[in-house]
Amino acid sequence: MTQPKNYITSEDLKSHNKPGDLWISIQGKVYDVSDWAKHHPGGASPLLSLSGQDVTDSFVAYHPGTAWQYLDKFFNGFYLEDYTVSEVSKDYRRLVSEFSKMGLFEKKGHVVLMTFCFIAVLFVVSVWGVLCSNSVWVHLISGGLMGSLWIQSGWLGHDSGHYQIMPTRKLNRLVQILTGNCLAGISIAWWKWNHNAHHISCNSLDFDPDLQHMPFFVVSSKFFNSITSCFYDRKLNFDGFARFLVSYQHLTFYPVMCFARINLFAQSFILLLSKRTVPYRVHEIMGLVVFWIWYPLLVLCLPNWGEKIMFIAASFSVTGIQHVQFCLNHFSSNIYLGPPSGNDWCEKQTRGTLNIECPSWMDWFHGGLQFQIEHHLFPRLPRCQLRKVSPFVRELCKKHNLSYNIAPFWEANVLTLRTLRSAALQARDLTNPVPKNLVWEAVNTHG
Repeated sequence: MTQPKNYITSEDLKSHNKPGDLWISIQGKVYDVSDWAKHHPGGASPLLSLSGQDVTDSFVAYHPGTAWQYLDKFFNGFYLEDYTVSEVSKDYRRLVSEFSKMGLFEKKGHVVLMTFCFIAVLFVVSVWGVLCSNSVWVHLISGGLMGSLWIQSGWLGHDSGHYQIMPTRKLNRLVQILTGNCLAGISIAWWKWNHNAHHISCNSLDFDPDLQHMPFFVVSSKFFNSITSCFYDRKLNFDGFARFLVSYQHLTFYPVMCFARINLFAQSFILLLSKRTVPYRVHEIMGLVVFWIWYPLLVLCLPNWGEKIMFIAASFSVTGIQHVQFCLNHFSSNIYLGPPSGNDWCEKQTRGTLNIECPSWMDWFHGGLQFQIEHHLFPRLPRCQLRKVSPFVRELCKKHNLSYNIAPFWEANVLTLRTLRSAALQARDLTNPVPKNLVWEAVNTHG
């Protein structure tokens, strides 16, 4: 005789949302992932952010069909009593299924091979320019080429973090260390930890680390209340110094982006030297050591300090284009406070992203970020398939009245600057007191 099912309500499920007590629901079945959180390949952060609720859409987005077979060992015997599926979720899941049947998640094209070849050419030409030429202009161009190399290696690192770009997982891991740690000096472990949290909590002011750039930038006056970052687990203090920097953020945006890579270097070391659990920590550190051997040695081969600084500035400035691209996709989009919710997955992902309009021959430049909405809804989809599925996503958004925001590259820059300027002007409002700062007072006191 069939055993009766045990049901719990959504309210009951919400109470299981703490470390050591993490429950989630997938298609109405409830799973206890408390112990699994520390072993989860995507890190504990996504599970913590979405715990205590139904996460079917996000699970479908991030896991291949083969992952379903492992769920039963986490099933705790409960079913969600008030489980329902919205019409937009039904259509979204239908699209995931159709794309899977079409083999789009497995068809990666020749993008990886072409990018590898491009990176190799850029590296050889850049090194040759430094070692075999005495021309200042050649050295300047070599620095720019090195920055271009970092951009392309960043696209490969991004892709390999979302899906397997190589035939085996070991090779995929090798490519991650090579393109991220060894070539670019950025820990792939840090990137995955940060980026997974961004995708799950897209444009949440207190959960999405990609919006938490205090004291340099804020995209909303809500940061003036010194909100607490649930990602970094610390308060983002909006003090007098932060107010001074934020007040001019629309003017400092591009200069800061030119050297934003320094922050990524620092964040990589902070994570790897912390007590936080880091998969393959030794591999990660060895990869960074490789970078900090070859890049300084290459710079030291230049004839004088002027050219050394010029080379570094050129490489950092060119790769700053990529940092700008990251910001364009989200800074001017809809934001919210609080944790992400599983029952409006499509709504949150589409409202918090901006596509960049560009012709197909410019896809190499944007690395897939031009289809940011498609990428956020289908993060496992290879970059070469994003343009193909774009009409289906547009139709989904149109049918369910979801946001589908798109702008040309230059207009996206204007929208971003407009967002930064709006927050900057609000920060200058002296009627909103914050702890005093001598620099702020010196610049803004009149009479």
